[in-house]
Amino acid sequence: MRDDVVRLRVPAQPEYLALVRMVIAGTARVEPLLDDERVDDLRVIVSEACTNAIEALRVRAHDQGVDPATLGSTIAIECHLRATGVEVIIADEGGGFDPDGLAILPPVTDPSRLRIERGLGIPLIKALSDEAEITSGPEGTRVRVVLHAEASVTT
Repeated sequence: MRDDVVRLRVPAQPEYLALVRMVIAGTARVEPLLDDERVDDLRVIVSEACTNAIEALRVRAHDQGVDPATLGSTIAIECHLRATGVEVIIADEGGGFDPDGLAILPPVTDPSRLRIERGLGIPLIKALSDEAEITSGPEGTRVRVVLHAEASVTT
């Protein structure tokens, strides 16, 4: 199998999330590297990363005192199909954040966790991917995830 890549750039608007999920899931199914459950994981990962990007860009617009729609900001998504698995990179132009400075969440067995409604995206991305790398700075954030090919699917 060659290294195929699909690139997508969409406006940083929630209306495009379903399109991004559909394209990435469809791309992951071109070569059956992942079973259906792992493709569902990939959909969640991409959705969380793009939602975080949209929120970051909204914050940047608010800080600049402008309507987010007037910024013309976009989210760039790449999906690489390799013999070893699927790699997805999501990059935005938001203001960035400190990935190491995120609040520690209580364990899922702790009843107080039920009251937490935000801040679960990055832990979820890390939990669902085989590899996750998040880099962020003033120019934006880049999320890179890899889901390894399933031996039973590729044979």
